[in-house]
Amino acid sequence: METRQLGNSDLQITPIGYGAWAIGGAGWEAAWGEQDDGEAIEAIQAAIDGGINWIDTAAVYGLGHSEELVAKALKGRANKPYIFTKSSKLWTEDRKVYSSLKSVRKEIEDSLRRLQTDVVDLYQIHWPNPDDEIEEGWAEMAKLKAEGKVRWIGVSNFNVSQMERAAKIAPITSLQPPYSLVERKVEAETLPYCEQHNIGVIAYSPMGAGLLTGAMTLERARNLPADDWRSRSENFREPRLTRHLQLVDILKAIGEKHGRTAGEVAIAWTLRLPAVTGAIVGARSAKQVEGIIGGLEFRLSADEIEQIEAFCRTNP
Repeated sequence: METRQLGNSDLQITPIGYGAWAIGGAGWEAAWGEQDDGEAIEAIQAAIDGGINWIDTAAVYGLGHSEELVAKALKGRANKPYIFTKSSKLWTEDRKVYSSLKSVRKEIEDSLRRLQTDVVDLYQIHWPNPDDEIEEGWAEMAKLKAEGKVRWIGVSNFNVSQMERAAKIAPITSLQPPYSLVERKVEAETLPYCEQHNIGVIAYSPMGAGLLTGAMTLERARNLPADDWRSRSENFREPRLTRHLQLVDILKAIGEKHGRTAGEVAIAWTLRLPAVTGAIVGARSAKQVEGIIGGLEFRLSADEIEQIEAFCRTNP
């Protein structure tokens, strides 16, 4: 199985990792709707059995529930994957989410308890908010690494100037940005910066939050439940929605030549750049894992990449 070194760390990760955002379930502001816990556990185990060697979760996913499910899925397993989680998004008793970088130490203790582990392989600042607390939060992250509570430290959703501020305090192992065929903002400045400074990149939502899987339709997008955050996303509304689904037709056509899904083609596109170390791929059931596990090995030819890019140039 191919693995890639993540930035300045000793972590050798598979090209795709399991993303545990959606399995957190309903009842919080960035939820994907209701989720069956049994199916979530089966999805995690199927991903690991398929060769994926890292799981990316966060404290805020399901307000702690995602981390708890990861622990249940891994209990008793000999071949445990790397565990990545995040800080800085907290919640009140009435389930309102807020941001703070002043409670990083308490957050890791809570995450370690929910994950039922003594150490996290990669601990990340989830969002650079509040901006004026970045230095304080990153300094505490560096202390946690020095103390051995976490092995490596990274950031998520940071821009270049924010990474430069953090790097003055301690080296950054990785950046986790959104990156897909429907979200390409990091190509201009962020990805080149990471490549130049040996910062690993683990891209999230490489399938556009399910938009590029081949399973999304106009009708389904229009009828997403109110407790699914995607119902409020511009990418799932007109005029963008029709454009994106036309792109999916191209991904499907390319995939059919290789016996791959549109989602696997979308993942392969994300992984085409040397700057991208890995892609975080979510799945809410073992069946969904079947539709993405090929992303471990499937790669696009130069002609196939150009076919996709030609559509994007014509339909920006």
